[in-house]
Amino acid sequence: MDWGTDLWDQYDNIERHTQWGIDLVEKYVKFVKERTEIEQTYAKQLRNLVKKYSPKRISREDPEMKFSQYQSFLSILKELNDFAGQREVIAENMTMNICADIIKYSQEIKQERKVYLLEGRRAQQNLETSFKHLENSKRKFERDCREAEKAALHADKTDQDINATKADVEKAKQQANLRNHMAEESKNDYASQLQKYNHDQSQFYYTDMPQIFNKMQEMDERRIKRLKQGYSSFAEMERQVMPIIGKCLDGMTKAAESVNEKYDSQLVIDLHKSGFPRPGDVEFEDYSQVINRASSDSSLGTPKPAGDVRSVGKNKGKRWLFSKRYKATVSEDFSHLPPEQRRKKLQQKLDECHKDLQKEFDQRDALHKMKDVYQKNPQMGDPNSLDRGIAENKQNIDRLQTEIQKYEMWLADAEGRLANKGDTIRYSGHLEHSVTLNNNGPHEKESPDTTHSDDSGQEAITQPVYTEFEEEFPEEDEEETVSPIGECIALYPFEGSSEGTMSMTEGEKLDVVEEDKGDGWTRVRRSKGEEGYVPTTYIKITLDRH
Repeated sequence: MDWGTDLWDQYDNIERHTQWGIDLVEKYVKFVKERTEIEQTYAKQLRNLVKKYSPKRISREDPEMKFSQYQSFLSILKELNDFAGQREVIAENMTMNICADIIKYSQEIKQERKVYLLEGRRAQQNLETSFKHLENSKRKFERDCREAEKAALHADKTDQDINATKADVEKAKQQANLRNHMAEESKNDYASQLQKYNHDQSQFYYTDMPQIFNKMQEMDERRIKRLKQGYSSFAEMERQVMPIIGKCLDGMTKAAESVNEKYDSQLVIDLHKSGFPRPGDVEFEDYSQVINRASSDSSLGTPKPAGDVRSVGKNKGKRWLFSKRYKATVSEDFSHLPPEQRRKKLQQKLDECHKDLQKEFDQRDALHKMKDVYQKNPQMGDPNSLDRGIAENKQNIDRLQTEIQKYEMWLADAEGRLANKGDTIRYSGHLEHSVTLNNNGPHEKESPDTTHSDDSGQEAITQPVYTEFEEEFPEEDEEETVSPIGECIALYPFEGSSEGTMSMTEGEKLDVVEEDKGDGWTRVRRSKGEEGYVPTTYIKITLDRH
């Protein structure tokens, strides 16, 4: 089964078929190119998606990084980025191994086909030339035969004419013999041309064209085989990256399985637990008793009787957790944080200082060992060159030891206050105010006495700031004036509408009478003698250190 035998007379169809095959190769190359463009665009879009949702800066100090759900999300983004890289690998492999190779092979096939078609046309032209020679010799033989016949008739007619001379008869016979001879030569030439044409035709149909057709068949089969490889490579390029893509998908699944809802819930507690006790019950205020308020008005240290008839709407909100918050001023000892969070921060700082101190100790040992080696072997280096590094190392150790002592003192203070939190609440107002310090909401230039209203519409109650005064202001010291221990400047205005508090304006200078004892309030005094408590975070304190 070959084209030369079965398709000996289908030259035009074979020419069209081979051209169609080359067109199909070029169409497939174009298809693969568009596929690579799609893969590259897909990979680019995936990378842009990963970039869009990835954090710009990843810091271990970021609270979000501690949650398993967020870590899993980052892992999924990383795996998706690797997945995009594999799509790019597919596009690159298809471009190099399919498009480039098949385009090169297509050019070779085109050139080879052109050669075969040229050989076929040349063989066909030779056959046509041979056929023209045959036709010419045939027409000449036919013409010479007619001329010879005419010459023979003329000679017979002359020979029978009684008026013709002998010379005319001889001349007519000689002319007839000449024409016969020419006809015989034309016959021989025609026979020779016919034999040659038959040979050429046989050569053309049985040898030349079958060979050309068989070569074109072999060329077309090689083209089909190469195209088959291209089809296979199209799937193979995808299959090669499937293990890596599978690992990416497995990584995403593993990241999803690593989410621990219990751990995240506990982490929320660890991050935001304030350590403050819950507010106590509101005491019953008996207005039916006769109350003498003269003493309470004259001294801050005397407890306020139960019958305090003030506007209740303002103090009511202090018992709510969701009142407006203000931003606390950040301090080195983390006193702006709730007790539990302060303890954790101090412990974290202490651990970091211990690690840094251990590194400095290791570096100190290494420097001393190196100096001993230089002293014993001066050719290895100058021992004095290490003095500067040793001095810096000593300074770092001293600094770290000082910081450790400082943080240990603060930590002991924080743990002591945290342990004593469950005894008595000296200030009922302080509790609500301290809760607000745990919220990092925007700073509001408002007093902490934020007004809230109940949905039930019941009659509001008054919650005084202080419930116990005896231990703070003994009666025997009531008339004595306490010397100030420092000064402060009001950073924000404060209304001071609750009992025991004092209003102040932004920028006002006041004397500090008593430091904050961990409840978030500082006792201050005006130059005119008026005293009261203000939020510690609302003022900037400068203490007298002598």
